Amino acid sequence: MMSSEENNKMTSQAQALVLEETDQQSSVEVRLDMPASVNPSANQEPANNPLDEEQQYRASAYALIAALLRAVPDQEMLDRLDGLPQETTADGDDLLLAMSTLALSAKNHTPASIEDEFHNLFIGLGKGEVVPYGSWYLTGFLMEKPLSDLRDDLARLGYERNTSVVEPEDHIAALCEVVSLMIAEGTEISVQNSFFQSHLVNWVDQFFGDLSKAKSAVFYKAVARFGAAFIALESEYFSMQT
Repeated sequence: MMSSEENNKMTSQAQALVLEETDQQSSVEVRLDMPASVNPSANQEPANNPLDEEQQYRASAYALIAALLRAVPDQEMLDRLDGLPQETTADGDDLLLAMSTLALSAKNHTPASIEDEFHNLFIGLGKGEVVPYGSWYLTGFLMEKPLSDLRDDLARLGYERNTSVVEPEDHIAALCEVVSLMIAEGTEISVQNSFFQSHLVNWVDQFFGDLSKAKSAVFYKAVARFGAAFIALESEYFSMQT
């Protein structure tokens, strides 16, 4: 179980992430639709008795990563990122240092300056410099068994694919969106952990490493650092729950 000191540390780290929850949700296009019978809004606790702060910030961080990896951030998003804490000395705290780097990078970029970078990294002519799909990292091919296993798990969790979306569900942004929804809905930690271990942690470190080293990465080098630091914190978080 997590000690009081460890819990306080994680909460203080997470609090630095905060973007107002309602605003952040509006900037993320959820790619997996919930069936009407499993409507998350119907199960949300009232605002005066919400998910605890730590869980709200976890959900916000996943949603933020999803938004940045789904599409080119608009100026409003960059302005929000610019408002993140900028710590020059964080006593070795990788997440706070990564947030500072992301805030500084957002301050020095515009959507127009990021657009070509995003295209080169994730789209390219036929294939971008980095392929943001789990199946690619786990098998070397797209649309392989890891995607089939993911679809089975999504169905068990009550999620349905949005038929208007052409991208496979194992896109890194879609996976982060799912975990953000699970947290917001109060899904049991053991279920969150199982999904994280099965569909994210076994490849996402390599993805962020590749993204940070990609030739075209400038703004997204900071995104990669932030993503890697947050996933490391999540791995620690889940290990402390057992």
